[in-house]
Parts: sequence; C-alpha cells; structure tokens
Amino acid sequence: MRFDLITLFPELFEPFLKAGVTRRAYESGQVDVRLWNPRDFADGNYRRVDDRPFGGGPGMVMLAEPLHQCLLAIRADRAEPEPAPLLLFSPIGQTLNHAAVQTWSDSAGAVLLCGRYEGVDQRFIDRHVTQQISLGDFVLSGGEIAAMALLDAVARLQPGVLNDAGSHQFDSFNPALDGLLDSPHYTRPEVWQGQGVPEALMSGHHARIERWRRDQSLDITARHRPELIEQARAAGRLAREDEAFLRQCSASDPA
Repeated sequence: MRFDLITLFPELFEPFLKAGVTRRAYESGQVDVRLWNPRDFADGNYRRVDDRPFGGGPGMVMLAEPLHQCLLAIRADRAEPEPAPLLLFSPIGQTLNHAAVQTWSDSAGAVLLCGRYEGVDQRFIDRHVTQQISLGDFVLSGGEIAAMALLDAVARLQPGVLNDAGSHQFDSFNPALDGLLDSPHYTRPEVWQGQGVPEALMSGHHARIERWRRDQSLDITARHRPELIEQARAAGRLAREDEAFLRQCSASDPA
C-alpha cells in the first residue's frame, strides 16, 4: 500500500520512518510512504503557502492552489485508474478507531493532508477531500502527529512487522478480544517491591490462564469503557461464563 503525505514539515517524518519495530514496514515497502511539500508547488520567490483569512480573525489559512498543484503531481505519480482517497486530519472528522485502522490496513493506501495554521481553504476541502479523521477532542499544531498515528497503527498490522506475528491480534479493541480492552501484563522478576505476579499466571495451566485474562479484560472494560461491553453483548460475543463473571463483578461493587 502507498501513503502520500502532503506536509509543510516533511523533516518531522524522517526519524519516525526509521525508528521502532514499524520501520520494517516502511523499509520493506509494505507501507510505501512518500512525502510532498506544497511549498514546492507555490509561486513567487517566497513560495507562499498561506494567507490571512477573509473576514478577518487571527492566524493564517493554507492556500488552495499550492495544495491543488501538489495533489495533481501526486495523482500523476500514482497513475491509478481510480484516484486514491484524500484524507484530512480535522476536529470535525470521525474519531480514528481500530475498525478504521483495519480498513486502511487492508486498502491500497491514501493521500494524507496534514493541515497547519488555522486550517485549509474550504474550497480545496470541498473539491478534493474524501474523508476527515480526528484523533479526539483536542487540537494539535498540525496534522503530522495524526498522520504518524495512522501510519503506525496501519504498519504494525502488516505481516512480519511485529516480532510475534500474532501479537497485534490480542491488542485492545481487536476482534480476537471481542472488541474489549486488553488484560494486564507481567514479566520478571516474580516479586517486585513486595508485589507478586497473580497466581493464575504462574500456574502453568493454559485454560486457567486464559480464563484469568478474559476475566481481567471483562473487568477492566466494564469499569473503564462499559459501552464496549454493551457492544460485545449486542453482537453476541459474550459467553455464559463472561456474563456470570460480569454479574459477580456487579454484585461485588459498592453501592
């Protein structure tokens, strides 16, 4: 898959693409990332890419024409019969979740627009943007961090990227966990600052360990993200043992 990034700060991505386990996806070309600076498509000696907003107000707005010319160059370089979707990272976008990441992981890629300043000229958005994506209810200085988040989430789902091929299957929100939160994890030493590891994990009994992890996942999800429990229940993903454990947890909670 290929992701073309439109960004005024391509240098921010250089260390990101070369660090961590996900670098394997970029080095192998499984996730082909190409960086485009709209300043290279701007006119004049100063290569201006922004201007003051009509109607007044603080800040600057990204100009439509340099973005348009940059996008035309990307389209020509991709040479696809069907134009790749153009994603804009924006507060009005749909919040990124695991299901969306999985969809992009199975796709041919997209063009990612990293906005800056007060935003992008709405006329460019209306004409070209296919979808808008948000990381949550907060504002970043630009879309670069959001783009990195999407790339990282997509890259780690590619075959051979993680050391353990099945590792991501048991992440929080994954279908293997029925969309629930992951259980706690422990490693050596067995006792750290007087606190030991849960006995079930030391038992060597596979079924007991799996039940403990499932119960912990249910408990953590019920306490912190109860809507995920309801979604799993509505989809018929909770077994009788799960429901019995949840009733037990509910009965033990203080009124």
